[in-house]
Amino acid sequence: METITYPDFKKVDIRVGTIVEAKPFPEARKPAIQLWVDFGGALGVKKSSAQITVHYSPDRLIGRQVVAVVNFPPRQIGPFMSEVLVLGVPDENGAVVLLKPDLHVPDGGRMF
Repeated sequence: METITYPDFKKVDIRVGTIVEAKPFPEARKPAIQLWVDFGGALGVKKSSAQITVHYSPDRLIGRQVVAVVNFPPRQIGPFMSEVLVLGVPDENGAVVLLKPDLHVPDGGRMF
């Protein structure tokens, strides 16, 4: 694994947001859910496509806080433009488990 410096790490803008809308994404190559995440303030609501269908359904995601990288360039995924990368880690079978704060925090809070 390559080592990075703290200034390198600071370039990655990781923030907390709340999922305000979630829909199935049948057009995706791999099973996914379309997310709209509210980061508050100047960032506002951003879209993301997430391969999280094993552990999550769209209706159970509304109101959930998540952690996301907000300064990657947008990425076209089929007909959907994904603007942020919602973060997760694989479970023992490789299915994504979303990262979230332990306690409720203000939307837009930056990880440091």
